[in-house]
Amino acid sequence: MTRRQIETGSTLVLCEVSNHVATITLNNPEKRNAMSGNMTDALSHLLLALDLDPEVWVLILTGAAGAFCAGGDVSSMGGALAGGTDPDTDAMIRRLRHAQETVGLRLYNLGKPTIAALPGAAAGAGMSLALACDLRVMADSAFLLPAFGAIGLSGDFGGTWLLSQLVGPSRAKEIYFTNRRISAPDALAFGLANRVVTDDDLQQATESLAAEMACFAPMALRYMKENHNRARVTDLQTSMEMEADRMIRTLQSADHAEGARAFMEKRKPVFTGR
Repeated sequence: MTRRQIETGSTLVLCEVSNHVATITLNNPEKRNAMSGNMTDALSHLLLALDLDPEVWVLILTGAAGAFCAGGDVSSMGGALAGGTDPDTDAMIRRLRHAQETVGLRLYNLGKPTIAALPGAAAGAGMSLALACDLRVMADSAFLLPAFGAIGLSGDFGGTWLLSQLVGPSRAKEIYFTNRRISAPDALAFGLANRVVTDDDLQQATESLAAEMACFAPMALRYMKENHNRARVTDLQTSMEMEADRMIRTLQSADHAEGARAFMEKRKPVFTGR
């Protein structure tokens, strides 16, 4: 098994690719992987590069040193959004919107399945990033926490929309209004976690899940994700129209031809991404 290191332009974000699975590690352990301006910029460019990389079929997002992401770096958040000048409300809004769109929204819309592996806390914007992934695997000691109310903030990076979609608006509001800490077992019960494993098993369990997914044709995976994301925001007829379009495109692919041959020959298919 060969591992390819990806240059990210920052020590705050690490990345490697192995067997069509890219693993991004948020690497700011002194601050529990809190997001700074430099981390956000590096993550933004990396997500774009991985989305365009034909050798990457599945993505894992995790954090270093027993934490996922503690949200924004409170000590530098205001200064970063102000751009190093006197605070300008409109300019700060534009910078935050840009960060949200190029990280949170880009992660949600990425043309490959994404898995958040949570070794510990996912708080604030870190919780939003975890929810923007398609699947979540949590260690026993991991938890989700809105965190915003405790420091007088309202929330960002799409957390309100994502949480409402996953657990319903009433429960999502309660979680935000009370700053509820959601343990791994509760996350599993609420449908926020797909799997909960022991702390020691988190990496292996996540990599096994990613490998299972990476055995399938990347075009099919991409269109499956599109179909499911679209189903959240449109009606049945529109969803079916787009399903028909994507179904025919995959039907005409070389990977489908290989899959059909493998089915008839009673063997595992070898997909190539074409």
